[in-house]
Amino acid sequence: MTNRRAWIQGMATGVGAVLGTGIFPALGQGTGEGVIQSVGGPRRVIFFLQNHGFDPLTCLPKGLEESCDLDGVALEKPMQALEPYKSRMHIITGLHGRHTNPGHSAYFGALGAYRGGTGVPPSAATIDYVLGQALPPTILPPLGIGMESLDSMRARPTLATLSASGPNQPVPMYCDPNLLYGALFGSIAEGAIQQQFRARSQALLEVERMAQWKAKGLPQSEAERYGTYVRGFGELNGLNEKLSRISERLKRFAPKLDERYLRPAFETDWHDALLEIGIAALQANLTNVLTIASGCGEYFGSWKGLGISETGHGLGHLEQPDNEIWTKIRQYNCAMLVKLIKALEATPEGAGSMMDHSLIVYSSNNAEKQHSEGAAWPFVLIGNAGGRFKTGRYSHVAERPINDLYTTLLHGVGAPVDRFNMDKNLAAIHQSRLGPIEGLLT
Repeated sequence: MTNRRAWIQGMATGVGAVLGTGIFPALGQGTGEGVIQSVGGPRRVIFFLQNHGFDPLTCLPKGLEESCDLDGVALEKPMQALEPYKSRMHIITGLHGRHTNPGHSAYFGALGAYRGGTGVPPSAATIDYVLGQALPPTILPPLGIGMESLDSMRARPTLATLSASGPNQPVPMYCDPNLLYGALFGSIAEGAIQQQFRARSQALLEVERMAQWKAKGLPQSEAERYGTYVRGFGELNGLNEKLSRISERLKRFAPKLDERYLRPAFETDWHDALLEIGIAALQANLTNVLTIASGCGEYFGSWKGLGISETGHGLGHLEQPDNEIWTKIRQYNCAMLVKLIKALEATPEGAGSMMDHSLIVYSSNNAEKQHSEGAAWPFVLIGNAGGRFKTGRYSHVAERPINDLYTTLLHGVGAPVDRFNMDKNLAAIHQSRLGPIEGLLT
């Protein structure tokens, strides 16, 4: 009896991690069909965080300090792929995250805007998760994707370092594209992936029934715990049913499986495949928030597919401006952003495209560099989310914390708050002000 009980608990925890939902927080928030709204306004937010920091000199000409229009301002070489999209961008510098304790990485503190660091659990929900609750509902909660070396992604197919649904409730991200593809598109896949999806679905139904049976006659404390497992498996099985009901939509947007999935030559093959699945999840309206972590929110990383032999922690010790290695990495990131933009532009929604109702937030999990005190934390916003955010601008916002930007994002999607994850005592210390940052919203 003890072994079977431990097995059920272990499988509940493991499946929760694979889905990226802890014990399935808010998995049932979405509508049965994930209906795409036809009117304007914000519909989705995409976060793209690069590890090892984001030096502002890699995106703006040296010496530019005053806020201005981007028209006539040339982006630096690492970000030139985004040059055609300057009119849809808002580059923001001057924000800080000293209180997040970034060091090698702020981990959950990057999106939570609170104290982070190695081994520090989340103290509150992160901005990506909070935005997911505020935006129009979809089938899935916010989806996280992590990109690292092949060995790391194979060894850790899911990993929790950046997102959280609440205190001590990390939300894992997917690092193995085969696992993610099976979870989202397994119901319409062919061959081994479909067989695995069906076997997994049948197993989960059996485990749900077993958990229900084991909960009968237990002491109240044990029964409550098993009730959590039963509800979790019920939500998961309900998700599989919902995905099966929208098979035609899934078929329309599902990426094509190719050699990159099973026989990747480099880690960048899996990076590209993960991006494609993330884009497809947005296009199929499976999720309203996508968080992409290049480097998995840690301080390692590998880009051998770009011809870069250096890997891991040592990359963070390289100065980023005018550095050939970091120019390649940043150009690769920006090419990913361009692919994302073009895919959303090509997908109709309402009277326009999905990009018309989207906001992309490009930054870092580590302020401006690896060994950072969080004194400078640049952000690049792309898109106006249905006309809510100003674009075509560079804004230097002196001394305000990243919390205030996250407050602004919530105002922009119609979920206003006075402050995000900061009480009035900390606000006085870190120059936080009430409400959104001036000049960022329309």
